[in-house]
Amino acid sequence: MSQEGSVYDMAYRGKTAAVKILLNENEKLKTQTDSNGRMLIHWAALGGHDDLVKHLLSLHVPVDPRDDTDMTPLILAASAGREKVVNTLLNEGAHVNATTDNGHSALQYAASKNWVSICGSLLDKGADVNIADKRGATPLHRSASKGNIAIVQLLVEHGKLNIDKRDAYGNTPLHLACEENRVEEAKLLVEHGADMTITNKEKKTPLDLASPGLVRQLEKIKREPESK
Repeated sequence: MSQEGSVYDMAYRGKTAAVKILLNENEKLKTQTDSNGRMLIHWAALGGHDDLVKHLLSLHVPVDPRDDTDMTPLILAASAGREKVVNTLLNEGAHVNATTDNGHSALQYAASKNWVSICGSLLDKGADVNIADKRGATPLHRSASKGNIAIVQLLVEHGKLNIDKRDAYGNTPLHLACEENRVEEAKLLVEHGADMTITNKEKKTPLDLASPGLVRQLEKIKREPESK
């Protein structure tokens, strides 16, 4: 956080009236950056202050400025669960597939943190369901490993999903769900066609990482379509 009491701190805390006064006194403040390379709109978005975000945009502040780690206001708002701000930024043309210097996108953060409605809004605006960070992790990898079942459900119903996409370690989302013993998530993935035979870089399949009880449940799901 920027120095307490600074205009950036005011933006984060939602002191909209005070920020407006300072902006009227010094117009350059609207695009000046702090020591993290962040503008006021970054902090207002992170704090979830939609009224201030809209005011800054009305002053022609750019919608997608990047801080020193390439975080945009949209990525910050999605990570923090600030749904109103996310929708405002999307409606104002924010780049839905922007990524940080580590390759993390708004959808990846929202999937990891279980912000279901934000994930839906991002997908509706064209977010890449298969977007991967520098370690190859997709939103499905994140949500499956964390046990975010509602987001796994949302993603597997997306027509363009690559359910067996591998990360840098060769793991599919099913590998991670099995390794973390995310039973319902693993079952849902298999029901939607996830491959149980893919091996990662350690030559292990998802079933090699699963508990005996989960293995039985997944093998039963696989057998059921064959017996129909």
